[in-house]
Amino acid sequence: MEIYDFSEEELENFHKKIGKNVKKYREEKGITQMELAHAIGHGSVGHIAKAELNKYGKRFSLEQLYKIAKVLDIEVSRLLEGNKD
Repeated sequence: MEIYDFSEEELENFHKKIGKNVKKYREEKGITQMELAHAIGHGSVGHIAKAELNKYGKRFSLEQLYKIAKVLDIEVSRLLEGNKD
């Protein structure tokens, strides 16, 4: 099998889209970043805020995406929408 060369830009765009989707669905549900952070077991809003904006290398883990989807009552796949080429 051929090894695919993923560019840094491609991966960065992938994570940015996930962050935008988390923010979009969170806001649609009327949930603040702090409320979401607490709901998934974080004591502060920092990681959520940074991961939504893809700042300082912060990204959502698979476990966090699973928990976020449960809190927002959506399928995890909705957080990945728009990431297909």
